[in-house]
Amino acid sequence: QVQLVESGGGLVQPGGSLRLTCATSGIPFSIYGMSWYRQAPGKQRELVAFVPRAGSLKYADAVKGRFTISRDNAKNAVYLQMNSLKPEDTAVYYCHADPAGIYYNGIIYSEKYWGQGTQVTVSA
Repeated sequence: QVQLVESGGGLVQPGGSLRLTCATSGIPFSIYGMSWYRQAPGKQRELVAFVPRAGSLKYADAVKGRFTISRDNAKNAVYLQMNSLKPEDTAVYYCHADPAGIYYNGIIYSEKYWGQGTQVTVSA
């Protein structure tokens, strides 16, 4: 059974920091590209940051220089360090796993997975 479980959300004042964690199980984590998305009320879900299985990190322009995505393959986890938070960062943050159709150990991995989300609220 595949599970992606986010944690670390909460209420923080503008300028504060939070660290989100996505703990995964049931997938060969190291072969998956991992992303954080967010969805604010009344808005579409948007990509925040992406860490591939190998290669360059990617960030949305709105979070560049403030957020840092990282992964720990030994712990099957991906993190999002969020600094200098702004009210407009308020959203539900989702973890996403995508193997991009990789062929690994005799299997083609194509199914993508979402976590249940964690609420981040930035308010004074």
